Amino acid sequence: MALGGAAAYGFNITFARLAAFAGVPGPSLVLYRVVLMLALAAAGAAIMRETLKVPPARRGGVLLLSLTSAGVGLCYLSSVAFIPVAVAAVIFYTFPVLIVLASPFVDGKPVAAATLMVALAAFVGIVLVVGPAWGDLDPVGLLLAAGASLSATGQFFVATRLAGVGTWPKLFWIHVVILPISLVVALVTGGIAPPAALASAPWSVFFHVAGFLVGFSLTLMALARISAVAAGLTYCAEPVIAAITAAIVIGERLAPLQYAGGALVIAAIVANILLSRREEAPAAAQEAAS
Repeated sequence: MALGGAAAYGFNITFARLAAFAGVPGPSLVLYRVVLMLALAAAGAAIMRETLKVPPARRGGVLLLSLTSAGVGLCYLSSVAFIPVAVAAVIFYTFPVLIVLASPFVDGKPVAAATLMVALAAFVGIVLVVGPAWGDLDPVGLLLAAGASLSATGQFFVATRLAGVGTWPKLFWIHVVILPISLVVALVTGGIAPPAALASAPWSVFFHVAGFLVGFSLTLMALARISAVAAGLTYCAEPVIAAITAAIVIGERLAPLQYAGGALVIAAIVANILLSRREEAPAAAQEAAS
């Protein structure tokens, strides 16, 4: 699920870029996406006959998950107005490394040296894939990108603690909180484009929104089943998939160093899966014996 979520996120970025080329503003696209997610979450809960109510003991956690999710989108979206997209992406994707480093303090479990090396290798691979041109960087943009990374770190840790809350309620209430934030961002950054503007790039808008819906849903489902560390390292695949999708759809060519970086990220993800299975094996054997 985590790998599927990363693939969907990486896939949808390219189509957001195509929609922007066609004149659909990013903030407006996000706003309409949030409204659609609210409607789909409500409809999905009704079809599955699942309540949207959250147990009182879990409402604080859902609110925190909503705020961290909003922080990811708001900070990441705003950072690219001040610094290059590639630089923002590299800073944002420090969050898997931050998750690994914070895990001993948050989860109370020591992180193996091998896991830390896997996280660092994945980050190096991301830098090679994205290949940022640093140039003159605005400190505001750097802070915003760092804020997105910290928000994603918190988002993953909080989501793993809400496994008992259904996916539909989480999807619904998260976007209830994000809706006013995305509305303000759209108004501040030039106003809200009319719905007719989406018709200028219907397929790009469709694939972008579909990728986000699938990616966000799979992320929540994955984080209800695996640790923040395992999920975070898996999401290092997202920029690699984005680069490959851009090469296929838009025709952006990749340099040999970028291919090498992608291979390094994939190797790190495979190593992470193998490490996770090795750590789970003794626990599974002990449970079977008891």
